[in-house]
Amino acid sequence: MTSDDFQAPNTLRRRLLAGAGATAALSLADWLAADAALAAPAAPAVAPRRGGTFVYTNTYPNNRIGDARTGRHPHHWLDLNNRSAYNALTWVDEKLEVQPELATAWEPSADLKVWEITLREGVMFHDGREMTADDVVSSFKFHQASTGYAKQIVNVEKAGKKVRMTLDAPNSEFPYVLAEYHLMIMPAADKDAIGMAGIGTGPFKIVSLDPKRRIILERNEKYWRKGFPYLDRLEVVNSPGRMESALNGFRGGLFDAVIGVDPGLLPDLERTPELKYNLSSSGDQALMVIPKIEGSPLADKRVRQALGLAIDREKIIRIVYGKSAGWVGNDSHLTPANAAFVPLPRLRDVARARALLAEAGHAGGIKLPTFYFAATWPEVPRVFQVLAESVKDAGITLPIEQRPSDGYRQWRVEDAEKTRKHRFAYTPAGPRNPGVSLYRLRPDNNESGYWSGPGCDEYMALYQKSLAEPAADKRRAHYVRMQEIVRDEVPIISAGGRRNLIIHKPNVHDLRNHSQFWSTRFDEVWKS
Repeated sequence: MTSDDFQAPNTLRRRLLAGAGATAALSLADWLAADAALAAPAAPAVAPRRGGTFVYTNTYPNNRIGDARTGRHPHHWLDLNNRSAYNALTWVDEKLEVQPELATAWEPSADLKVWEITLREGVMFHDGREMTADDVVSSFKFHQASTGYAKQIVNVEKAGKKVRMTLDAPNSEFPYVLAEYHLMIMPAADKDAIGMAGIGTGPFKIVSLDPKRRIILERNEKYWRKGFPYLDRLEVVNSPGRMESALNGFRGGLFDAVIGVDPGLLPDLERTPELKYNLSSSGDQALMVIPKIEGSPLADKRVRQALGLAIDREKIIRIVYGKSAGWVGNDSHLTPANAAFVPLPRLRDVARARALLAEAGHAGGIKLPTFYFAATWPEVPRVFQVLAESVKDAGITLPIEQRPSDGYRQWRVEDAEKTRKHRFAYTPAGPRNPGVSLYRLRPDNNESGYWSGPGCDEYMALYQKSLAEPAADKRRAHYVRMQEIVRDEVPIISAGGRRNLIIHKPNVHDLRNHSQFWSTRFDEVWKS
């Protein structure tokens, strides 16, 4: 696969029309047409202007942010910030398509296990040194030991000016993996020193860091995308979970933009003067991870099916997200931004839910175990409050309990490696390509509730077949069948999805939103 250098500037992204939001009734074709319309560029009124300082705050939580020693390392930044100072070999664009970044081409072997990667020439690190294959090899040797996405790489080596990566199994979608937010390229060094200096190839270079609070970056004059970035200075203020203070800072002129705003606030924000906004085509979804351990009523597939049919998904979207800021999932990890996404054929069927419960021996209704959640996003408590109320119509009582965000994930999975125990609980899931997303329901992953049985076996056989299949249309057919299996087995339930929301001042231009918030780039942002 090859591509051009991707150096032409992108024009302004059309502002989302309030009535163009996704609803549960939309078909896949509708979703794709809407996404194409949202992505259509509008001609800028004036040419982009160079210079100026752009200050934004984000509300995304991240427990990996480092301290004074590690804070410049790409593994210890907020994910959203990585591409300000660093680049990966590839990038996933707003349509969830893989594009070149520090690699310009990638060629697999016939068995899709060995990938030869052509590197972009003339790329300079912030310290003025040219990036070489040695830097890529060194970076990936570090990633192999430190990042889950790179563990499939069993060998990385130079092949002249190229880099050759050997995988432990075929992976037809491996170029998407190379875009993951941790897999940034750093100057070659030993494993204890690599990345610590904060030197990358990105559009901005770090000049000041107050760990967990503020990062200040300035334009990289040697950036490989000629003519970019437009801004002189980028300032990032972390506001994890502090939505109201972030909005107050925006209103008071402290910030040019807020990233990660509660999408449910959109109706009020639309009436706010001197405010612009961008919605992504999809975004994170709230998944209910269902334990299927012996003795649990949820081990019975009919109970899981009944729960899925009893949820009023359209009501959740209407109440929590409004007409345009949320979307209905299909109980897989795929989102409407994925071309292979298949909407649920029926969103709610209370009569069928009651019949399934009766078949399972619960004709009088059922009280399920307590469901736990944390407010990873501001609206999460509202999602599950509406959900728990809606399933009462089918005779299902679902106690819910909010837990603190700090330490939530560790608490949720318990001692997963030794016991495979985990809570009946919420987990957020971001959008990725099918090869990554659908793997999250593998039987040894707590996120699938340690799913097992014939349905799971067929699912995983199709997954392995897909990764060994070079033809995209054939992979898509497998992915469709995998979603049908999930719809029947219900190993997880998608309670609803959010569309990422960015608000900004009217003088900020080309601040494009992204379903994968960690793939946001600030190269083309400018201020008038």
